[in-house]
Amino acid sequence: MKYNYLVVGSGLYGATFAQRAHAAGKSVLVIDKRPHIAGNVYTERVEGINVHKYGAHIFHTNNKTVWNYLNQFAEFNRFTNSPVANYKGELYSLPFNMYTFNKMWGVTTPEEAAAKIEEQRKASGITNPRNLEEQAISLVGTDIYQKLIKGYTEKQWGRDCKDLPSFIIKRLPVRLTFDNNYFNALYQGIPVGGYTKMVENMLDGVEVRLGVDYLEYKAELDKLAETVVYTGPIDAYFGYKLGYLEYRSVRFETELFDKPNFQGNAAVNYTDRETPWTRIIEHKWFEFGKDEQGNDLPKTVISREYSSEWKPGDEPYYPVNDEKNSALYAEYKKLADAEKNVVFGGRLAEYKYYDMDQIVAEALKKCLVAN
Repeated sequence: MKYNYLVVGSGLYGATFAQRAHAAGKSVLVIDKRPHIAGNVYTERVEGINVHKYGAHIFHTNNKTVWNYLNQFAEFNRFTNSPVANYKGELYSLPFNMYTFNKMWGVTTPEEAAAKIEEQRKASGITNPRNLEEQAISLVGTDIYQKLIKGYTEKQWGRDCKDLPSFIIKRLPVRLTFDNNYFNALYQGIPVGGYTKMVENMLDGVEVRLGVDYLEYKAELDKLAETVVYTGPIDAYFGYKLGYLEYRSVRFETELFDKPNFQGNAAVNYTDRETPWTRIIEHKWFEFGKDEQGNDLPKTVISREYSSEWKPGDEPYYPVNDEKNSALYAEYKKLADAEKNVVFGGRLAEYKYYDMDQIVAEALKKCLVAN
């Protein structure tokens, strides 16, 4: 065996594991079936703009260990996520805060806003929220749910809000302040020069082979290493023999415009049901519309995002963690636990929604255990 570790996938989990193992003196081979490194955080340069090819990725964390770790490989700018909600031409602040409540109801004090939410919650008769719709109404009232949550969420998940679990919306920020900082994390920003550059730095000195489909050449690739670190879909690893896990996928339509400004913000969510896309990302605003030398960029690139039901061959994005899929994953997890010398890690291998900082933290932990 030539390597201590074969890492399947060069996204954040794979890159973190590979970097730590390499730094510990282990021999590592990273493979990826895509023609590029960095997985879904991959950014490509278009007219000097770092375009987030697989959707917007805004790094945010309260974990100082993770923040310090990644700052070895990139300098982060001070980007703060402050999305805008567009409901049929009406613009609202996200996260839901006093600007939102003032625009929706004309209230000007936190007391008035809280009273309005409570009034609508009581009128709905919800005491113990059983689904996403009831949870959302109990958090922000009926008006905001109808205009700013219902349409967007149903487009995103392809299901009625009454059929979605309440936990999906529990992390929604609701503030009785004028704070527009969506994540409100201690540390946040975008790597200067893009995520691809950061992952390149992480994989410095590590052997990487691109365009290699692990599952197609599994038998021969497994012989190369003592341990496999697998970050792909867990059901694909086992040939879908227990059935397919469900995901939501996302399709992007990206356009270059010969003008400096399309929408004036990095992210605008379209919350009505009729608009087919969920949001438009204008990539240059992740870096304040300037290149690395601080010059204004004369063009702009946008991506419209369309949510869709996943089917084999599509890119899986969001696990559908409902009762049926959770039960199926539990069966695949038993098979995974029985696999010798294989580490299953990351969003697809663990069928779990992770923020980027959580992915890095898990990989650091697993690598420590593995070594």
